Amino acid sequence: MPVCNPTPNRLLRNKLKIKKPCNDGAFLLQGEVMTTEFINPEALGRPRGYNNGVKVAGGNLLFVAGQIGWNHNQVIVSDDFASQFTQALENVITVVREAGGEPTNITRLLIFVTDKREYLASLKALGEAYRQLMGKHFPAMTLVEVTSLVDEGAKIEIEAIAVL
Repeated sequence: MPVCNPTPNRLLRNKLKIKKPCNDGAFLLQGEVMTTEFINPEALGRPRGYNNGVKVAGGNLLFVAGQIGWNHNQVIVSDDFASQFTQALENVITVVREAGGEPTNITRLLIFVTDKREYLASLKALGEAYRQLMGKHFPAMTLVEVTSLVDEGAKIEIEAIAVL
């Protein structure tokens, strides 16, 4: 799908095969194609369940706000860590799909947990839920333990970046 881009310089216009200006002064790009390349330097060892970097060319960025394990009524689905993780990841994917993407468009996940030990104790269930929702797609990921989250009862929050 062609997209409008802020006014680029002449060299960039030629490289991107810009067709014509848009109404708002931006420029229309011709048939931009998104490609991804996973970057995993040998010097860092083999990553397990994530990639060290994701290089993307083309496409549009989607920034997904932190999602917690609540349902459409904004009620936490369970006190169970794995259930909250599953719901939070489903909520991230819902936003990505609403924007026209799929889980494979997700290039980065930032996961906040309130208890690292509970996360580690739930790894088997989390892995099963992850594979069910994301398949074998592993974006760049970061896990951070925090003291608490804004919503009382939330044990996990997941933020994402996707390229569509």
